[in-house]
Amino acid sequence: MDVVYHEGQNMKEFLSENKDRFEQQLLEEAVNVREKIEEIQRIGNIDLINNAHKLVFYIVDQREADLIEFSEQEGVAWAKYSLTLTFKLEWVQAIRRTLWRFLEQYETLKQEEGENFFALEKRINDFVDKFLNSFFLSYSKYKDKLLESQRELVEHLSVPFIPVSSSMCVLPLIGFMDKARMNTIEEKVLVQIGDQGIQTLIMDLSGIAEIEEDVAEHLMRVIDGIYIMGSTPIITGIRPEVAAKLMEMGLSVQTKAETKGSLQQALSDYFIVPHSS
Repeated sequence: MDVVYHEGQNMKEFLSENKDRFEQQLLEEAVNVREKIEEIQRIGNIDLINNAHKLVFYIVDQREADLIEFSEQEGVAWAKYSLTLTFKLEWVQAIRRTLWRFLEQYETLKQEEGENFFALEKRINDFVDKFLNSFFLSYSKYKDKLLESQRELVEHLSVPFIPVSSSMCVLPLIGFMDKARMNTIEEKVLVQIGDQGIQTLIMDLSGIAEIEEDVAEHLMRVIDGIYIMGSTPIITGIRPEVAAKLMEMGLSVQTKAETKGSLQQALSDYFIVPHSS
């Protein structure tokens, strides 16, 4: 590929003069990414071509602060839209190879002694590596925050306290129960009783079809915790399979909690529904 060089041009001017040629060479280097450029633009509003030029000029001008800020923005954008990291890595490495090819041609055409090649190599590679390191750190931090917020949302949804009066709440437990979820339930239950002053907590188990031994033992500990906090635990909707498992283990719910056949039955004990005349 023939490049254009004018005597006296500095490195940045040379790259600007050959911008289109740089892009062509970059796309030849980034075999897998070039087919995804439009898709990445559509999904994340990320212009890979313009961003490549921006990165190159930050490197050439040794604008480290701008390069780090840019890499952090890129890390968040790629994490936010769950773009494939292998594409980003291939793209930046393609930029590195293309930049070196053009720098080689620049030094050849300039035909005068310039910066020591090894010093130049170290400087350019250091800046590219700083971009990659900062990018991946930013990507990971954003992903960690996103996962944490999603985990908190799931925990909140998996322990849904439904207030039925100023002092009574219903906690319906649905689906598969394991130790991790029971730990979450135990923590949320005790915190909610303390924060909201819940005097009566109805735990509806009608959505639990089976229960493992360690989970059953943990459930009893939660009931003990409710009792110790000064709240009255009421257990409703225990299925035959769950009841059989508790009996097999010698666990008795009635020692610390009231039991009702259904949530409707428990609520009817506390709320009188007027009959129409």
